[in-house]
Amino acid sequence: MNHLPLIIKREYLTKVRNKSFVIMTFLTPLIFVGIFSLVAYLASLNKSTSREIAILDESGYFNNQFENTDNTTYVYVTGQSLEDLKKQSEEQERYGLLYIPKANSIDEVAEQITFYSEDSPSLSVMDDIEDVLETEANVLKLKEAGIDAASIQEMRIRIKTHQETYKGKETSELGYVLKLGFGGLAGYLLFMFIIIYGNMIMRSVIEEKTSRIIEIIISSVKPIKLLLGKIIGTSLAGVTQFLMWTILMGVLMMVVPLIFGIDMNEVQTPQQQALMQAAGEGGLENGITQFMIEANNLPLLNLVIMFLLFFIGGYLLYASLYAAIGAAVDSETDTQQFMLPILLPLILAVYVGIFTVMDNPHGTVSQIFSFIPFTSPVVMLMRIPFGVPIWQQVLSVVILFATFIGTVWFAAKIYRVGILMYGKKASYKELLKWLKY
Repeated sequence: MNHLPLIIKREYLTKVRNKSFVIMTFLTPLIFVGIFSLVAYLASLNKSTSREIAILDESGYFNNQFENTDNTTYVYVTGQSLEDLKKQSEEQERYGLLYIPKANSIDEVAEQITFYSEDSPSLSVMDDIEDVLETEANVLKLKEAGIDAASIQEMRIRIKTHQETYKGKETSELGYVLKLGFGGLAGYLLFMFIIIYGNMIMRSVIEEKTSRIIEIIISSVKPIKLLLGKIIGTSLAGVTQFLMWTILMGVLMMVVPLIFGIDMNEVQTPQQQALMQAAGEGGLENGITQFMIEANNLPLLNLVIMFLLFFIGGYLLYASLYAAIGAAVDSETDTQQFMLPILLPLILAVYVGIFTVMDNPHGTVSQIFSFIPFTSPVVMLMRIPFGVPIWQQVLSVVILFATFIGTVWFAAKIYRVGILMYGKKASYKELLKWLKY
């Protein structure tokens, strides 16, 4: 009788009916959305903080050049010494004091401007101040040279380079960022899935081994079938939980901001804001249109199919190793010596993806690591959006699944002996002996 479906069903139902599994399935999205909402709320509070900056312009070059904003008020002060104004600003708890000394030329003034504050000022505030100062200083410099600054500004030409492939397909910086985003997200999801649910498999094996249930189970089931059943059953439970997280987080991300009036866009980093500005050049409608064009240019069917294949193959490969570790030890504290060799290829894959694929997706290093089965699930997924030949993708998948089969055989040998070993801590030397049995 084929016991594999029964083992898969048992493992799946055992996991999904577990109280902690159910609680974390619903609690995790709440925690994540709560953190995002809190960060967005705190960011909005930070942006709403009003700042008052005093300006002492002894040079007379920058009168009325600073305009108040929603959060920053500029106060021009005259008739006071620098020392008196510094004391006054400190007593009144002003955000800062901008001192522009008197000098013989704009060049000398530019070298002596000082900003005084209680603590190091915000980079964004300093950037805004320096932009105003530089703009006006350059205008004054041109006037000194007898050049009309307005005419120079009118004659400036802004160049936006059009990008095309040799075959005539239009590309853009936004398209490049979309490709990086998809590849990075796919690799990150696989990385997290392996760590979370690989550990779940390992703990399951250790629990059954220490409770001696395993001795009864293997009396009627071959170890390799039990191993595969555990991997597949736990994987299906993980996929179920992952889909529930996706659905719940999607709903909560829409509902929570509406209920509490939180702007989730406040969580954006400066880099994300710059990207949105670049995508929206020429208006919101143009930005959305450009985004849709670049999204349609992605090989979506190819990406989805290969994502599933590499996701499944990569997880099964590492899950079998986690199960072997669980069989080789008696407690979770003993797993540390075996975890590093498993985690290193994953960490290496992430770093290769970040530092080589993003810079040169078709370079030698990127190609080599996209064929090594322990790194290919992450590296190849990051390369595919940039147009990897189908034969390379198929070859990488074949190598990955062939390695998985070999790894299952390897893990089953350890599993067969390890699940019945108690009281003795396994070493690498001991594992090699088990492979010969």
